[in-house]
Amino acid sequence: MATKVTAPSQNWQELVARKQSECKQKIPSEWTLSTDLLAVPSRLLEHNLPRRSGLLSELELDLTENYTATQLLAKLASGEASSLAVTTAFCKRAAIAQQVTSCLTETFFPEALERAKSLDAYLQREGKPIGPLHGLPISIKDSFNVKGLQSTIGYVEFLKHEPATTNSALVELLLALGAVLYVKTNIPQTMMTGDSDNNIFGRTLNPHNTSLTAGGSSGGEGALVAFRGSILGVGTDIAGSIRIPALCCGVYGFKPTTSRVPFGGQVSGALEGTPIVAPSAGPLGHSVSDLQLFMNAVIGDGHAWRYDQTAAAVPWNQSQPAKFKNNESLTIGVLSEDKQFPLHPPVKRALQNAVEKLERAGHTIVSIKNDTEDDLSVAYANRVGFQYFVYGPHIDNIAPSGEPPVESVAKHASPMFTGPWPVDMELDTFEKIQKLHEARSRISDAWRQTWVEQKLDVIIAPGAQNTAVAYDTFGWPPYSLIWNVLDYPACIIPFGKASKELDPTEMKTADSVQPDYIPGEVDGAPCAIQVVTARFQDEACLQVADIIDRAIRN
Repeated sequence: MATKVTAPSQNWQELVARKQSECKQKIPSEWTLSTDLLAVPSRLLEHNLPRRSGLLSELELDLTENYTATQLLAKLASGEASSLAVTTAFCKRAAIAQQVTSCLTETFFPEALERAKSLDAYLQREGKPIGPLHGLPISIKDSFNVKGLQSTIGYVEFLKHEPATTNSALVELLLALGAVLYVKTNIPQTMMTGDSDNNIFGRTLNPHNTSLTAGGSSGGEGALVAFRGSILGVGTDIAGSIRIPALCCGVYGFKPTTSRVPFGGQVSGALEGTPIVAPSAGPLGHSVSDLQLFMNAVIGDGHAWRYDQTAAAVPWNQSQPAKFKNNESLTIGVLSEDKQFPLHPPVKRALQNAVEKLERAGHTIVSIKNDTEDDLSVAYANRVGFQYFVYGPHIDNIAPSGEPPVESVAKHASPMFTGPWPVDMELDTFEKIQKLHEARSRISDAWRQTWVEQKLDVIIAPGAQNTAVAYDTFGWPPYSLIWNVLDYPACIIPFGKASKELDPTEMKTADSVQPDYIPGEVDGAPCAIQVVTARFQDEACLQVADIIDRAIRN
């Protein structure tokens, strides 16, 4: 009797090679860069590669470089610019960005161009746009499902999955609003580190300096927006995954309160249904007004819940409090440096400069201390957040394929060097959940009291203790995760740059969860400040961010 021979399972390198070949073939040959153009210096944005490439016309360069999303939408709605022209321009620029930064996972340029043509035809036929995002190209993070495409989120094992048969809720909503989707963007293996690197699509590079991280987990979005291969992108954020790429790449980013933007129908790789620090979806763009544009379009009159049962049926309120309208003095809390997470000199300088400008503009500054092990402590909130990430069972999506963990994942950065577990890890799961809930509630109430007692309108803080840093050294994100634990909306405003002349003194840390400050290494990297308001005060967060942005640039 013949013996049945079972073929050996395909190794992970073969799966990756096939996917990489598929992705490469989707870049039109006429949009590929020559070998000499690929040999670009590390400071890509200074090199002006899109113009040097000759692949974009003068019109396409103008459309991608000289307008905000708000301005482009006005041109699209009036017919002054066609969606086909705008989409073609951003598809070309995204293709160039991919070849030098590895910022994309999936591209679907032909489908995007066909949709743009249909939107142009609709405008000509009906005399009005199809929705508030009519004809605007929008990029989305790899975790969002798009029919006919894979969502591998950096796991080789997920290459075995069939392409999506349905769209994520937000994808459906964006299409209904008239947007054109054209690319999905790169992420880290696990989507839980500050470096967007995985074994399938490689490492996303920072266009400001390709020797530095682009951040994570929405690092592909950050790099693509910075390169202006996208005018408006969508990421997700559970510990800083929108804000870290925004500050690393020098763009604006907004993490809303959870449930404001539809989140359902994504691929996560996590065990769903357990109590967690919940993620939220939000925009990355080139101005505060573009972040407001996205939020107003997506939330609108409260219709988002029709697409996703997790979305709140709460309208976007565009009206401003009288204090904002009349340019009255704001009471601004400034989060002090946590001694466990010392600020790098460029970050400290940027925050101090912002405070000085805000004081000169007539705003009242209140210092918020967090240097003790109390419920306002950044370090304590981060330990609570971390314990939520690790308290229960987890799914290992790396081992089944045989792929190795990438370096940033293998390092296992955590804040536990700052103190003990908030809750005894030996307790049974339900007791741990209860005790974690109590710890988180104490933190939330302590911050509530601070807002009320100090009569705060807003808090400003660093987005991280560092700028973009060398690969795989970003470590733990203390100044972003705290606001996820509290579920506060938070906005990143790019402000200033690192300077080896102004900040010449190195900073070394003894642990591996915090990056060193090496002046020459990060010279010229973008700096940023973070603007935070209380839960569900998303509208106020962006309104105040706009006031602060104008004040510090004045």
